[in-house]
Amino acid sequence: MGASFSFFAESETCGIGSCPSLKTTKLGFSDLPENCISCIIKYLDPPEICMLALLNRAFHSASLADFVWESKLPSNYKFLIEKVLQYGSPNYMPKKEIYSKLCQPNRFDGGTKEFWLDKTLGKVCFSISAKALRITGIDDRRYWNYIPTEESRFQIVAYLQQIWWFEVLGELEFEFPIGSYSMYFRLQLGKTSRRFGRRVCNLDQVHGWDLKPARFHLSTSNGQKASPECYLNEAGKWIHYHVGDFVVENPNTPLKIKFSMIQIDCTHTKGGLCLDSVLIYPTEFGKKLLKD
Repeated sequence: MGASFSFFAESETCGIGSCPSLKTTKLGFSDLPENCISCIIKYLDPPEICMLALLNRAFHSASLADFVWESKLPSNYKFLIEKVLQYGSPNYMPKKEIYSKLCQPNRFDGGTKEFWLDKTLGKVCFSISAKALRITGIDDRRYWNYIPTEESRFQIVAYLQQIWWFEVLGELEFEFPIGSYSMYFRLQLGKTSRRFGRRVCNLDQVHGWDLKPARFHLSTSNGQKASPECYLNEAGKWIHYHVGDFVVENPNTPLKIKFSMIQIDCTHTKGGLCLDSVLIYPTEFGKKLLKD
């Protein structure tokens, strides 16, 4: 970007018996019209735009253009600003400011749900706390209790000691941008603690999950469904269990989603499970999420 262009202009008309007189002028990127710079950088990813804005005043000013950042915003950004965050009309807010706000973790519904934009692609990601789910037996401390932890976005998880009837239900109504999305339950077999500054996972109460599979379910108001089954057999670390995928084709229509995780075989008890949250990510992020 630090390279300059040489522009040659003929300053005098060639006369009889004479040659044209040429003058050479060197112009840098900072001499380009601001609108021209904006038109170029709008095709870059947001992190690249922010890096270029540090070069000089011209790039900084060009990077603030509304049309640059409006092209990065999700199609439902007005819904997110007005209805979810209740900031009022976004028409009078700079588009870069809107993008910056949406990239932050944004809590709503009493702090039990959170959304944010992926900073590079501007895709909407979503997280639902265990506190927002309907958990059978959650009010009886013989079975469940909430424990604080730094390993959760919400700083708290639901911990199951032991139960015969395991049932977790959830619902969500949200206006998603067009695209394909995947849902995951974030679970861990075992209870994490810190001992002498080191992470320790207590597995003493983990039992019953290898005898019968847990059944997940996902259904949407436009008829999409998924019902996978899975044995929970990886203890001591957080695992994202894939519930299913759904596609959004109508960006301005709220989509209702029902989901669940159930293991109700009463021939044996289940226990030692931490339930953190339910995540909804763009499907293309799925492979990375499963590796984390």
